[in-house]
Amino acid sequence: MAPSSTSTPSDLPHGQAPGLTQEQLQQYNEDGYLIIPNALDAATTASLLQETQEMLSSFSVADHPMTKFSTGENNKAHVGDDYFLTSGDKIRFFFEEDAFDPSTGELAKPKHRAVNKIGHYLHELSPAFRDATLTPYHAGVARSLGFRDPRVLQSMIICKQPEIGGRVKPHQDSMFLYTDPPSAVGFWIALEDATVENGCLSFARGSHRRTPVARRMVRKRGGNGVEFVDVEGARFPEGFEVEEKEKEKEEEVYTLGEVKAGTLVLIHGNLLHQSEKNLSAKSRFIYTFHLIEGENEYDGRNWLQPPEKGFTRLYR
Repeated sequence: MAPSSTSTPSDLPHGQAPGLTQEQLQQYNEDGYLIIPNALDAATTASLLQETQEMLSSFSVADHPMTKFSTGENNKAHVGDDYFLTSGDKIRFFFEEDAFDPSTGELAKPKHRAVNKIGHYLHELSPAFRDATLTPYHAGVARSLGFRDPRVLQSMIICKQPEIGGRVKPHQDSMFLYTDPPSAVGFWIALEDATVENGCLSFARGSHRRTPVARRMVRKRGGNGVEFVDVEGARFPEGFEVEEKEKEKEEEVYTLGEVKAGTLVLIHGNLLHQSEKNLSAKSRFIYTFHLIEGENEYDGRNWLQPPEKGFTRLYR
């Protein structure tokens, strides 16, 4: 895999709303993702990492259902219990599958080294993560991307723990946060360096222009678990220029995205991306949240349903 090209945060005149430069926007539109180093300053990055470590150390396992997070690898069912399905407006902890002793079912790692991710309402319930999410810079980026009423949802810390951090197979974010037409964009922020060794992201460059959102994850009727169903609505964003594949079964080539702590990666909702298992001795902590267009229809069968007050507005 070839390394990804990177961009730098835009330097704008005083008083002008921050956002993407024309060069950055063109690169994002062409590739389906954009790597922006130093989008988060070192002090804020360190503070969020410290906040994460405190959450991992202080949460209780005594009353925890010990829910394991599965991405569906090796045909395993995706996590879909009540603890997961009702986490959209809470901060909850989901364990790595390999953190348990298969013979006893007990944790084989200390709890702070056993969690796969923390989610999914950090942008409202954690002051530190709220301050790092609802920023003028992120609002400027959203404006650059054409959002009219961007709403924040599914914020989470993904830990990618040493030795056991699970592989995430190729997927599209709009499979999980479907709007009609699709509108999801992931804001992925490295809290630690992400390398080949500890499971950095890789991207099928340009796949957002040739890969429709054909399947999506929904709640099973009756509310018990989740399943994947065919998309009946739009499969590409509104007004999107679609590129035909040369061959129907052409295999995608993935480009590595090694980044330093503090880097922001923007990920188009149709873009295929993945990460490998972390077999190294170093963790790969990241913070991610997603935007959807508030003016688009958000389906009632999506796994994550809006809280009573609705999804958080990014434009203040």
